[in-house]
Amino acid sequence: MGAGRGSGEGEGRQVVKGADVVGGVNLLGGVNLLGLRSHNTALVLDLLRTAGADGISRLELADRTGLTPQAVSKITARLRADGLATEAGRRASTGGKPRTVLRLVPEAGHAVGVHLERDEMRVVLADLTGAVVGERRAAVDLGAGAEAVVEGVAGEVGQLVEGVAEGAARTVARIAGRALTVGSLLGVGIALPGPLDHSLGVLHRVTGFPEWDGFPLRDALARRLGVPVVVDKDTNAAALGLAVRGEGGSFAYLHLGTGLGAGLVIGGAVHRGARTGAGEFGHQVVQLDGPPCTCGNRGCVEALCLAAAARDDLPEAARVLGTGAGNLVALLDVDLVLLGGRTVAADPDIFVRGVGAVLAERARRVGEDPVPVRLAPGEVAEGAAQLLLAPLFGRADG
Repeated sequence: MGAGRGSGEGEGRQVVKGADVVGGVNLLGGVNLLGLRSHNTALVLDLLRTAGADGISRLELADRTGLTPQAVSKITARLRADGLATEAGRRASTGGKPRTVLRLVPEAGHAVGVHLERDEMRVVLADLTGAVVGERRAAVDLGAGAEAVVEGVAGEVGQLVEGVAEGAARTVARIAGRALTVGSLLGVGIALPGPLDHSLGVLHRVTGFPEWDGFPLRDALARRLGVPVVVDKDTNAAALGLAVRGEGGSFAYLHLGTGLGAGLVIGGAVHRGARTGAGEFGHQVVQLDGPPCTCGNRGCVEALCLAAAARDDLPEAARVLGTGAGNLVALLDVDLVLLGGRTVAADPDIFVRGVGAVLAERARRVGEDPVPVRLAPGEVAEGAAQLLLAPLFGRADG
């Protein structure tokens, strides 16, 4: 994964100037979380995460992981020493003394997620469970050039981290009169329109912004911020976030905002394709003599959807989106279609009903049960944070 390349605890100490220690709060201190990514540790951490505040016993951890009790004891002892796990009380045993249960310490680590759209960015700080503990929004213009965008993202990340740190310092000073270690910062996940190379963090010809072709966004931001950075398409990041939150099976996440794309989860894993090209859903041609699209084709689903939305004909936009979704369902046989993006959020009921109606009609014609259509919970920025968090818990598709 991109976050692990050339990054260590020393680099993590170089985050945006002024955000390392603010108001007595050590934002980056503590265990080097990137060094914990062994398979067995990830198994234990994921079970601690899913157990929630109620916790889980060492015996249960051994049963569910297949590890020996001795191995589990060594792993949990290290996690407790590093501040990642703590006792959550005791549970009655079927025989012998009560069992001690352990839980994850969510505030022991954090990741930043950035959703970089063509005209706006949303930046969140998430704890180890993925819960958002701070966020910012700001205008951005992808057409302003790489240097301006990188500086803008770095500034927003720095202000968010500093603001959360200052808030924690004030809270602790008021309650306990001592400094609070917020936890290690794993890094920053950036989600934006594609196409791009996820493994290298290099952008290709972003639709409508060909000047970005070949720009090494990951490395540029990592140098500017001094922490690991992972870059992925907005739709892939959102799909990863949905899968981590428990959306199982195979599904398609369709994102209609300033553009249109799809994130695909097949068999529980994000499907990016050999060149991160999977999910360029918006540029399937459905009308040969249709209006021109920014990609150079005519009659793309994206162009037709955005044109309908621009004239405030959301039912027509939903119908066109449903037509594209029907093609996708026929091709991949997914279990579920999830909808998101700012255009969908303007009237989600119209889109859920409209897309659902097209898929129901298709299912009737072929004699199948219709594929369910739902509004996607969460947003892209949360998924971008999971680009850093998910691998810590054994999600290799992060």
